[in-house]
Amino acid sequence: PGALRQRLNRILREQKNFNKLREHFLRPRQKILLLGPPGCGKTMTAHALAAELGLPLFIVRLDGLFTKFLGETGSKLRFIFDAIEQNRAVYLFDEFDSLGLARGSQYDVAEMRRVLNSFLGFLENLHGNSLIIAASNHPEALDSALFRRFDDLIRYSMPTRLEVEQVLRGHLASVDSTQVDWPAVLQELEGLSHAEVARVASEAMK
Repeated sequence: PGALRQRLNRILREQKNFNKLREHFLRPRQKILLLGPPGCGKTMTAHALAAELGLPLFIVRLDGLFTKFLGETGSKLRFIFDAIEQNRAVYLFDEFDSLGLARGSQYDVAEMRRVLNSFLGFLENLHGNSLIIAASNHPEALDSALFRRFDDLIRYSMPTRLEVEQVLRGHLASVDSTQVDWPAVLQELEGLSHAEVARVASEAMK
């Protein structure tokens, strides 16, 4: 959608003019939270931003960060943020729900609460030039304290019928699709995510 493209382009412009903004004691949008259902382009957005900025992309799997040893998870998180400070890149914290669960929820445990507080502190005191992106499929499960720490919150939604058709036509551009019954196909694919629609197009081509 056009509005989403504009917001992402603004992030790119500010990142590309990082030094110019710093001359005026300003900082670019640097901490981005992507919210929405699976398969709607959050991870792809991180890849696209990294490619446009010419920066490497590192994906942090938060569900693999937790350990049963007290304090070890926080140490791992500090190691990650040390790398973020020292090496400019795009860092995607995927499956952010595992870290950002609302405090006081039935899933809340002491270790997760400590790690969440550590994460909030690291995020608040970020001084490097890296771009941090967190992606969540379940925004309702996130602690409200997280939202205030991010420079931009971008919400993704399931594709409209027009967007489904655009994805299909884009993937089928190299083959003859004149015999496709588009109204019937679009009705059949209603409710699928962008990624699922792309998978259907690939299967149809094969």
